[in-house]
Amino acid sequence: MSRRVAMVTGASRGIGKATSLALAEKGFDLVLAARTVTGSEVHEYSPRKDHSLERSMPGTLEETASLVRARGREARVVRLDLLDRKSVVAAADAALAAFGHVDLLVNNAIYQGPGIMDRVLDVELGSAEKIFLGNVIHQLLLVQRLLPPMLERKDGAIVNLVSAAGMGDPPAPPESGGWGFVYGASKAALIRMAGSLAVEHRDSGVGFFGVEPGLILTESMRVLGLDEQLAKNFGGAPPEVPAAVIAWLATDPAAQEWHGKTLHAQEVALRRGLVPDWRRKKP
Repeated sequence: MSRRVAMVTGASRGIGKATSLALAEKGFDLVLAARTVTGSEVHEYSPRKDHSLERSMPGTLEETASLVRARGREARVVRLDLLDRKSVVAAADAALAAFGHVDLLVNNAIYQGPGIMDRVLDVELGSAEKIFLGNVIHQLLLVQRLLPPMLERKDGAIVNLVSAAGMGDPPAPPESGGWGFVYGASKAALIRMAGSLAVEHRDSGVGFFGVEPGLILTESMRVLGLDEQLAKNFGGAPPEVPAAVIAWLATDPAAQEWHGKTLHAQEVALRRGLVPDWRRKKP
């Protein structure tokens, strides 16, 4: 059991990819899960039903796995589609089978289809169901599959990536810089998980955390039109910032101050000096 193993969902790009590499550098072997395994897959990424965007995105699980192995750690690739329950169960089982145990689950993947930017009266109930399935229900299912062995060993951690959209009202309607009600509601639901688990499994030896990354400039966001200068204007950060925070939560006993709580990754990264101050980088 000296080997440390992490399962990271949404590991083909963005925060998931950066987190996988940060954990590899901390000595973790990785189970990498996402829909995009080879890059031949085409998925829908449109936030609104009137702006369809079905295409492949930069980044694959195979590329992330290669980078993990270049850091001297083992990596296993498993396909996971958050709208396909059989896929989620199979991914969890494959993660346990790959190395015999999982010490850390990072619930990073989210639903990325229509409905997340819809006004309340425009939301189709089918889209609302998909959003909750992909942002809450199947994260719950992964926890239910992977947490019991951690509790038996009295060791491990669950990290849920959440969002400021679940912490307050939007600053404007969705089409003017805000976000859709259903998306915010789904992230608010996930925020409640870490605290509930901490109460239910007090003194279990397992850590439960929520990480709010803030605005992060990912490959997907670049494809959708966000660049470095715009991200900087709105307080954005690179994916390596939340990745460093997640790696810190998984390895430093001092992180227990956040057990059962949600932390703001950019604030903690700066306060603890986990990464260089990206805000001073010239555009």
